Amino acid sequence: MKLKILLILFTVPLFFTLSAQQNNVAYAITGQDNANFNWSDIRVIDMATGNTNSTVFENGKTKFSFVDAETGHNVDQLILTGNPATLQQNDMTVSANNILVKNPSPTFSMSAAAAYDRRHDKLFFATMRTGQLVWLDLRNTSGTPSFYTVQKPLISNVDYNDQAINITRMTIGADGNGYALTNDANHLIRFTTSNKTVITDMGSLVDAASNNGISVHNQCSSWGGDIVADAFGTLYLFSAGRNVFLIDPQTMTATYKGTISNLSGTFSVNGAAAIDDDHVIVSSANTFEGFYKVDVNNLSAVKINTTGKIYNASDLASSNLLHQTAKQNSVGTPLLKNIDVIGNKLITIYPNPVSDGQIKITFDGNVVGKYRVDFTDLEGRLIQTMDVYIKGPGQVENLQLRRKQAGGLYMIKITDAASHAIFSDKLIVE
Repeated sequence: MKLKILLILFTVPLFFTLSAQQNNVAYAITGQDNANFNWSDIRVIDMATGNTNSTVFENGKTKFSFVDAETGHNVDQLILTGNPATLQQNDMTVSANNILVKNPSPTFSMSAAAAYDRRHDKLFFATMRTGQLVWLDLRNTSGTPSFYTVQKPLISNVDYNDQAINITRMTIGADGNGYALTNDANHLIRFTTSNKTVITDMGSLVDAASNNGISVHNQCSSWGGDIVADAFGTLYLFSAGRNVFLIDPQTMTATYKGTISNLSGTFSVNGAAAIDDDHVIVSSANTFEGFYKVDVNNLSAVKINTTGKIYNASDLASSNLLHQTAKQNSVGTPLLKNIDVIGNKLITIYPNPVSDGQIKITFDGNVVGKYRVDFTDLEGRLIQTMDVYIKGPGQVENLQLRRKQAGGLYMIKITDAASHAIFSDKLIVE
Protein backbone atom coordinates (compact mmCIF):
# COMPACT_ATOMS: atom_id res chain seq x y z
CA MET A 1 0.00 0.00 0.00
CA LYS A 2 1.49 3.30 -1.01
CA LEU A 3 0.42 6.22 1.14
CA LYS A 4 1.45 9.78 0.48
CA ILE A 5 3.17 10.89 3.65
CA LEU A 6 3.71 14.57 3.92
CA LEU A 7 3.30 17.43 6.32
CA ILE A 8 1.51 20.54 7.47
CA LEU A 9 2.69 23.23 9.75
CA PHE A 10 0.31 25.49 11.61
CA THR A 11 2.03 28.67 12.57
CA VAL A 12 1.43 31.92 14.36
CA PRO A 13 1.06 34.70 11.81
CA LEU A 14 3.91 37.11 11.58
CA PHE A 15 1.62 39.77 10.20
CA PHE A 16 -1.00 39.79 12.95
CA THR A 17 -0.78 40.09 16.72
CA LEU A 18 -1.80 36.49 17.40
CA SER A 19 -0.21 35.28 20.63
CA ALA A 20 1.80 32.07 20.49
CA GLN A 21 0.35 31.22 23.89
CA GLN A 22 -3.11 30.63 22.44
CA ASN A 23 -3.85 26.93 22.64
CA ASN A 24 -6.73 26.85 20.15
CA VAL A 25 -4.59 27.23 17.03
CA ALA A 26 -2.39 24.81 15.15
CA TYR A 27 0.37 25.35 12.61
CA ALA A 28 1.02 23.61 9.29
CA ILE A 29 2.68 23.37 5.85
CA THR A 30 0.02 23.06 3.16
CA GLY A 31 -0.34 23.15 -0.57
CA GLN A 32 -0.93 26.55 -2.14
CA ASP A 33 -4.45 25.72 -3.28
CA ASN A 34 -6.92 22.89 -3.74
CA ALA A 35 -5.50 20.01 -5.77
CA ASN A 36 -1.98 21.23 -4.97
CA PHE A 37 0.28 18.62 -3.42
CA ASN A 38 3.42 20.70 -2.90
CA TRP A 39 3.50 21.01 0.87
CA SER A 40 5.51 24.19 1.23
CA ASP A 41 3.21 26.90 2.61
CA ILE A 42 2.76 27.68 6.31
CA ARG A 43 -0.69 28.55 7.60
CA VAL A 44 -2.57 28.91 10.88
CA ILE A 45 -5.90 27.20 11.60
CA ASP A 46 -8.46 27.39 14.36
CA MET A 47 -8.67 23.86 15.77
CA ALA A 48 -12.31 24.28 16.83
CA THR A 49 -13.55 25.16 13.34
CA GLY A 50 -10.77 24.12 10.96
CA ASN A 51 -10.87 27.59 9.40
CA THR A 52 -7.64 29.20 8.25
CA ASN A 53 -6.78 32.20 10.42
CA SER A 54 -3.85 33.49 8.39
CA THR A 55 -0.96 32.63 6.11
CA VAL A 56 2.56 32.95 7.48
CA PHE A 57 4.61 31.89 4.48
CA GLU A 58 3.86 31.21 0.81
CA ASN A 59 6.63 29.53 -1.13
CA GLY A 60 7.67 31.65 -4.10
CA LYS A 61 5.75 34.71 -2.89
CA THR A 62 6.81 35.68 0.64
CA LYS A 63 10.16 37.38 1.20
CA PHE A 64 12.25 35.61 3.83
CA SER A 65 15.68 35.22 5.41
CA PHE A 66 17.29 31.76 5.61
CA VAL A 67 20.39 31.46 7.79
CA ASP A 68 22.79 28.71 8.87
CA ALA A 69 22.35 28.78 12.66
CA GLU A 70 25.94 27.66 13.30
CA THR A 71 27.82 30.02 10.95
CA GLY A 72 25.39 32.93 10.71
CA HIS A 73 25.75 32.88 6.91
CA ASN A 74 22.86 32.92 4.50
CA VAL A 75 21.88 29.56 3.01
CA ASP A 76 22.60 30.25 -0.65
CA GLN A 77 22.50 26.78 -2.17
CA LEU A 78 21.02 23.32 -1.70
CA ILE A 79 22.25 20.07 -3.26
CA LEU A 80 19.71 17.30 -3.87
CA THR A 81 19.66 14.00 -5.69
CA GLY A 82 16.78 12.54 -7.65
CA ASN A 83 14.33 13.49 -10.36
CA PRO A 84 14.22 17.28 -10.95
CA ALA A 85 10.78 16.93 -12.58
CA THR A 86 9.29 16.56 -9.10
CA LEU A 87 10.73 19.91 -7.99
CA GLN A 88 9.76 23.46 -8.83
CA GLN A 89 12.45 26.11 -8.81
CA ASN A 90 13.68 28.50 -11.47
CA ASP A 91 17.25 28.79 -10.23
CA MET A 92 18.08 25.09 -10.57
CA THR A 93 20.81 23.24 -12.50
CA VAL A 94 21.18 19.50 -13.00
CA SER A 95 24.45 17.61 -13.47
CA ALA A 96 24.70 13.81 -13.30
CA ASN A 97 22.50 12.81 -10.35
CA ASN A 98 22.92 16.06 -8.45
CA ILE A 99 20.49 18.96 -8.42
CA LEU A 100 21.95 22.30 -7.37
CA VAL A 101 19.42 24.86 -6.19
CA LYS A 102 20.65 28.42 -5.66
CA ASN A 103 19.03 30.67 -3.06
CA PRO A 104 16.53 28.00 -2.04
CA SER A 105 13.32 28.59 -0.17
CA PRO A 106 13.38 26.99 3.32
CA THR A 107 10.45 24.79 2.24
CA PHE A 108 11.75 24.17 -1.28
CA SER A 109 12.00 20.38 -0.94
CA MET A 110 8.72 20.29 1.02
CA SER A 111 8.27 19.04 4.55
CA ALA A 112 6.72 16.01 6.19
CA ALA A 113 7.06 16.76 9.90
CA ALA A 114 6.61 19.80 12.11
CA ALA A 115 6.53 20.74 15.80
CA TYR A 116 5.79 23.95 17.68
CA ASP A 117 8.05 24.86 20.62
CA ARG A 118 6.11 27.21 22.88
CA ARG A 119 9.00 27.98 25.25
CA HIS A 120 11.21 29.42 22.51
CA ASP A 121 8.40 30.34 20.11
CA LYS A 122 9.85 28.34 17.23
CA LEU A 123 8.21 26.23 14.57
CA PHE A 124 10.50 23.30 13.70
CA PHE A 125 10.20 21.14 10.61
CA ALA A 126 12.23 18.52 8.77
CA THR A 127 12.76 18.89 5.04
CA MET A 128 12.22 16.01 2.66
CA ARG A 129 15.09 14.81 0.47
CA THR A 130 17.65 16.58 2.66
CA GLY A 131 16.71 15.54 6.19
CA GLN A 132 17.65 18.95 7.54
CA LEU A 133 16.16 20.50 10.65
CA VAL A 134 14.73 23.96 9.93
CA TRP A 135 12.93 26.34 12.24
CA LEU A 136 10.98 29.55 11.90
CA ASP A 137 11.55 32.15 14.62
CA LEU A 138 8.05 33.30 15.50
CA ARG A 139 9.35 36.01 17.83
CA ASN A 140 10.39 38.01 14.79
CA THR A 141 7.60 40.49 14.10
CA SER A 142 9.40 42.45 11.37
CA GLY A 143 7.10 41.08 8.67
CA THR A 144 9.90 39.08 7.02
CA PRO A 145 9.91 35.45 8.24
CA SER A 146 13.28 34.38 9.65
CA PHE A 147 14.25 30.74 9.04
CA TYR A 148 17.28 28.93 10.47
CA THR A 149 18.80 25.54 9.82
CA VAL A 150 21.54 23.15 10.87
CA GLN A 151 23.42 21.98 7.79
CA LYS A 152 24.06 18.56 9.33
CA PRO A 153 21.08 16.30 8.51
CA LEU A 154 19.04 14.69 11.26
CA ILE A 155 20.39 11.29 10.15
CA SER A 156 23.84 10.99 8.61
CA ASN A 157 24.96 8.73 5.76
CA VAL A 158 21.53 7.75 4.46
CA ASP A 159 19.73 8.19 1.14
CA TYR A 160 16.88 10.62 1.68
CA ASN A 161 15.33 9.58 -1.63
CA ASP A 162 14.45 6.35 0.16
CA GLN A 163 10.87 6.83 1.38
CA ALA A 164 11.60 4.67 4.42
CA ILE A 165 14.13 7.25 5.67
CA ASN A 166 11.88 10.27 5.18
CA ILE A 167 11.13 12.01 8.48
CA THR A 168 7.35 12.31 8.53
CA ARG A 169 6.47 12.61 12.23
CA MET A 170 7.56 15.26 14.74
CA THR A 171 6.51 16.81 18.06
CA ILE A 172 7.84 18.59 21.15
CA GLY A 173 7.87 16.26 24.15
CA ALA A 174 6.99 16.99 27.77
CA ASP A 175 10.73 17.24 28.50
CA GLY A 176 11.04 20.20 26.12
CA ASN A 177 13.02 18.28 23.51
CA GLY A 178 11.90 17.73 19.94
CA TYR A 179 11.24 14.17 18.73
CA ALA A 180 11.15 13.08 15.09
CA LEU A 181 10.52 9.66 13.55
CA THR A 182 11.26 8.15 10.16
CA ASN A 183 8.61 6.32 8.16
CA ASP A 184 10.08 2.91 8.93
CA ALA A 185 10.40 3.75 12.66
CA ASN A 186 14.05 2.67 12.61
CA HIS A 187 15.19 6.13 13.71
CA LEU A 188 13.67 8.01 16.65
CA ILE A 189 15.55 11.30 16.76
CA ARG A 190 15.75 13.71 19.69
CA PHE A 191 16.87 17.31 19.24
CA THR A 192 17.28 20.23 21.59
CA THR A 193 15.29 23.40 20.99
CA SER A 194 17.49 26.04 22.63
CA ASN A 195 20.26 28.08 21.00
CA LYS A 196 22.69 25.16 20.70
CA THR A 197 21.10 22.37 18.65
CA VAL A 198 22.09 18.84 19.68
CA ILE A 199 20.76 15.99 17.54
CA THR A 200 20.68 12.41 18.87
CA ASP A 201 19.63 9.34 16.87
CA MET A 202 18.11 7.14 19.60
CA GLY A 203 17.73 4.12 17.30
CA SER A 204 14.92 1.82 16.26
CA LEU A 205 11.56 1.35 17.97
CA VAL A 206 10.69 -2.11 19.29
CA ASP A 207 7.21 -3.61 18.96
CA ALA A 208 5.55 -4.48 22.26
CA ALA A 209 4.71 -8.17 22.74
CA SER A 210 1.03 -7.24 23.02
CA ASN A 211 0.91 -5.85 19.46
CA ASN A 212 -0.07 -9.27 18.06
CA GLY A 213 1.66 -8.79 14.73
CA ILE A 214 0.63 -5.16 14.16
CA SER A 215 4.09 -3.69 13.77
CA VAL A 216 5.11 -0.05 14.00
CA HIS A 217 7.52 -0.81 11.13
CA ASN A 218 4.89 -2.08 8.65
CA GLN A 219 4.66 0.11 5.56
CA CYS A 220 0.95 -0.38 4.89
CA SER A 221 -0.33 0.05 8.42
CA SER A 222 2.19 2.23 10.23
CA TRP A 223 4.17 4.59 8.00
CA GLY A 224 3.48 8.30 7.78
CA GLY A 225 1.14 10.32 9.95
CA ASP A 226 2.27 12.35 12.93
CA ILE A 227 3.20 12.14 16.61
CA VAL A 228 1.71 14.04 19.56
CA ALA A 229 3.15 14.17 23.09
CA ASP A 230 1.40 13.83 26.41
CA ALA A 231 2.40 15.41 29.73
CA PHE A 232 3.76 12.12 31.11
CA GLY A 233 6.45 11.73 28.41
CA THR A 234 4.57 9.31 26.12
CA LEU A 235 4.46 9.93 22.38
CA TYR A 236 1.24 9.10 20.50
CA LEU A 237 1.92 7.95 16.94
CA PHE A 238 -1.00 8.37 14.52
CA SER A 239 -0.07 6.54 11.33
CA ALA A 240 -1.36 7.39 7.87
CA GLY A 241 -3.16 4.02 7.97
CA ARG A 242 -5.14 5.22 11.05
CA ASN A 243 -3.36 3.00 13.56
CA VAL A 244 -2.30 4.50 16.89
CA PHE A 245 0.78 3.45 18.88
CA LEU A 246 2.05 4.64 22.26
CA ILE A 247 5.82 5.21 22.21
CA ASP A 248 7.91 5.18 25.39
CA PRO A 249 11.18 7.03 24.57
CA GLN A 250 12.80 5.55 27.68
CA THR A 251 12.36 1.91 26.59
CA MET A 252 11.97 2.63 22.84
CA THR A 253 8.85 0.44 22.86
CA ALA A 254 5.84 1.03 20.58
CA THR A 255 2.57 -0.38 21.92
CA TYR A 256 -0.41 -0.72 19.58
CA LYS A 257 -3.45 1.09 21.04
CA GLY A 258 -6.03 0.68 18.29
CA THR A 259 -7.42 2.10 15.04
CA ILE A 260 -9.24 5.39 14.58
CA SER A 261 -12.91 4.87 13.72
CA ASN A 262 -15.48 6.98 11.81
CA LEU A 263 -13.09 8.52 9.28
CA SER A 264 -14.15 8.65 5.63
CA GLY A 265 -12.90 5.92 3.34
CA THR A 266 -10.36 8.11 1.52
CA PHE A 267 -8.98 9.92 4.56
CA SER A 268 -5.33 9.15 5.36
CA VAL A 269 -4.11 10.56 8.67
CA ASN A 270 -1.07 12.73 7.91
CA GLY A 271 -1.22 15.44 10.58
CA ALA A 272 -2.19 15.46 14.25
CA ALA A 273 -2.11 18.11 16.97
CA ALA A 274 -3.35 18.10 20.56
CA ILE A 275 -6.47 20.19 21.16
CA ASP A 276 -6.86 19.51 24.89
CA ASP A 277 -6.29 16.75 27.47
CA ASP A 278 -8.14 14.07 25.51
CA HIS A 279 -8.54 15.18 21.90
CA VAL A 280 -6.46 15.74 18.79
CA ILE A 281 -7.28 17.27 15.44
CA VAL A 282 -6.20 15.20 12.43
CA SER A 283 -5.70 16.18 8.80
CA SER A 284 -5.11 14.45 5.48
CA ALA A 285 -2.50 15.23 2.84
CA ASN A 286 -4.45 13.38 0.16
CA THR A 287 -7.99 14.75 0.45
CA PHE A 288 -9.62 18.17 0.75
CA GLU A 289 -12.51 17.21 3.01
CA GLY A 290 -11.16 19.00 6.07
CA PHE A 291 -10.41 17.87 9.60
CA TYR A 292 -11.61 15.44 12.23
CA LYS A 293 -11.53 15.60 16.03
CA VAL A 294 -10.37 12.33 17.62
CA ASP A 295 -10.89 11.20 21.22
CA VAL A 296 -7.57 9.59 22.22
CA ASN A 297 -9.29 7.41 24.82
CA ASN A 298 -11.63 5.50 22.48
CA LEU A 299 -10.12 6.63 19.13
CA SER A 300 -13.49 7.71 17.71
CA ALA A 301 -13.48 10.57 15.20
CA VAL A 302 -16.02 13.36 14.63
CA LYS A 303 -16.01 15.56 11.52
CA ILE A 304 -15.25 19.26 12.13
CA ASN A 305 -17.57 21.55 10.18
CA THR A 306 -15.38 24.06 8.35
CA THR A 307 -17.00 26.99 6.57
CA GLY A 308 -13.91 28.57 5.04
CA LYS A 309 -11.45 27.41 2.41
CA ILE A 310 -9.95 24.00 3.12
CA TYR A 311 -6.33 23.06 2.39
CA ASN A 312 -4.97 19.55 2.47
CA ALA A 313 -2.59 19.32 5.39
CA SER A 314 0.29 16.91 5.71
CA ASP A 315 1.28 17.61 9.35
CA LEU A 316 -0.08 19.61 12.26
CA ALA A 317 1.58 21.17 15.32
CA SER A 318 0.12 22.85 18.39
CA SER A 319 1.55 23.94 21.73
CA ASN A 320 -0.66 21.57 23.76
CA LEU A 321 0.15 18.32 25.56
CA LEU A 322 -2.35 15.54 26.08
CA HIS A 323 -3.32 14.69 29.70
CA GLN A 324 -1.90 17.93 31.10
CA THR A 325 -4.57 18.15 33.83
CA ALA A 326 -3.99 14.57 34.96
CA LYS A 327 -0.27 15.27 35.17
CA GLN A 328 -0.77 18.30 37.36
CA ASN A 329 -3.10 16.38 39.67
CA SER A 330 -1.07 13.16 39.79
CA VAL A 331 0.74 11.84 42.82
CA GLY A 332 4.37 10.84 42.57
CA THR A 333 5.15 12.97 39.53
CA PRO A 334 5.89 16.30 41.20
CA LEU A 335 6.21 19.54 39.33
CA LEU A 336 8.94 21.40 41.20
CA LYS A 337 7.85 24.98 40.65
CA ASN A 338 10.68 26.62 42.58
CA ILE A 339 13.68 26.79 40.27
CA ASP A 340 15.39 29.76 41.95
CA VAL A 341 19.05 29.40 42.90
CA ILE A 342 19.44 28.83 46.65
CA GLY A 343 23.00 29.28 47.85
CA ASN A 344 24.48 27.08 50.57
CA LYS A 345 28.20 27.27 51.41
CA LEU A 346 28.11 23.75 52.86
CA ILE A 347 27.00 22.11 49.61
CA THR A 348 28.79 22.18 46.25
CA ILE A 349 28.16 20.42 42.95
CA TYR A 350 30.76 19.63 40.28
CA PRO A 351 31.76 19.42 37.53
CA ASN A 352 29.75 22.14 35.88
CA PRO A 353 29.35 21.74 32.88
CA VAL A 354 28.71 17.97 33.09
CA SER A 355 30.05 15.98 30.15
CA ASP A 356 29.93 12.33 31.26
CA GLY A 357 26.59 12.11 33.08
CA GLN A 358 28.16 12.06 36.56
CA ILE A 359 27.30 14.80 39.06
CA LYS A 360 29.22 14.92 42.33
CA ILE A 361 27.73 16.61 45.40
CA THR A 362 29.89 17.46 48.43
CA PHE A 363 28.31 17.96 51.85
CA ASP A 364 30.58 19.87 54.25
CA GLY A 365 30.12 21.00 57.83
CA ASN A 366 27.45 19.80 60.22
CA VAL A 367 24.87 18.46 57.75
CA VAL A 368 24.29 14.97 59.15
CA GLY A 369 20.92 13.48 58.15
CA LYS A 370 18.73 12.42 55.24
CA TYR A 371 18.44 14.52 52.10
CA ARG A 372 16.73 14.28 48.73
CA VAL A 373 18.48 15.32 45.51
CA ASP A 374 16.27 16.21 42.51
CA PHE A 375 17.52 16.69 38.95
CA THR A 376 14.99 18.70 36.89
CA ASP A 377 14.64 20.71 33.73
CA LEU A 378 14.18 24.49 33.86
CA GLU A 379 10.41 24.07 33.88
CA GLY A 380 10.76 22.21 37.17
CA ARG A 381 9.84 18.81 35.69
CA LEU A 382 11.45 15.99 37.63
CA ILE A 383 13.86 13.88 35.57
CA GLN A 384 15.67 11.89 38.28
CA THR A 385 15.85 11.79 42.07
CA MET A 386 17.82 10.04 44.80
CA ASP A 387 17.92 9.94 48.62
CA VAL A 388 21.24 10.35 50.42
CA TYR A 389 22.22 9.78 54.05
CA ILE A 390 25.01 12.07 55.24
CA LYS A 391 27.06 10.77 58.16
CA GLY A 392 29.67 13.48 58.45
CA PRO A 393 31.44 16.44 56.83
CA GLY A 394 33.18 16.05 53.51
CA GLN A 395 30.93 13.25 52.27
CA VAL A 396 30.67 13.12 48.47
CA GLU A 397 27.63 11.63 46.77
CA ASN A 398 27.52 10.69 43.09
CA LEU A 399 24.36 11.22 41.01
CA GLN A 400 24.72 9.14 37.85
CA LEU A 401 22.23 10.18 35.18
CA ARG A 402 20.43 7.06 34.00
CA ARG A 403 20.01 8.33 30.44
CA LYS A 404 22.01 10.74 28.33
CA GLN A 405 20.25 14.08 28.52
CA ALA A 406 20.03 16.61 25.72
CA GLY A 407 22.60 19.36 26.06
CA GLY A 408 21.34 22.41 27.87
CA LEU A 409 20.55 23.98 31.24
CA TYR A 410 19.12 21.94 34.14
CA MET A 411 18.61 22.29 37.90
CA ILE A 412 19.84 20.46 40.99
CA LYS A 413 17.60 20.89 44.04
CA ILE A 414 18.30 19.48 47.52
CA THR A 415 15.71 19.24 50.30
CA ASP A 416 16.16 18.12 53.91
CA ALA A 417 14.17 15.52 55.87
CA ALA A 418 11.45 18.11 56.54
CA SER A 419 11.12 18.76 52.76
CA HIS A 420 12.62 22.26 53.09
CA ALA A 421 14.65 23.38 50.09
CA ILE A 422 18.18 24.06 51.35
CA PHE A 423 20.11 24.23 48.08
CA SER A 424 19.50 24.63 44.34
CA ASP A 425 21.68 25.59 41.43
CA LYS A 426 21.69 25.58 37.66
CA LEU A 427 23.73 22.93 35.89
CA ILE A 428 24.94 22.79 32.28
CA VAL A 429 24.84 19.38 30.59
CA GLU A 430 26.98 19.08 27.47
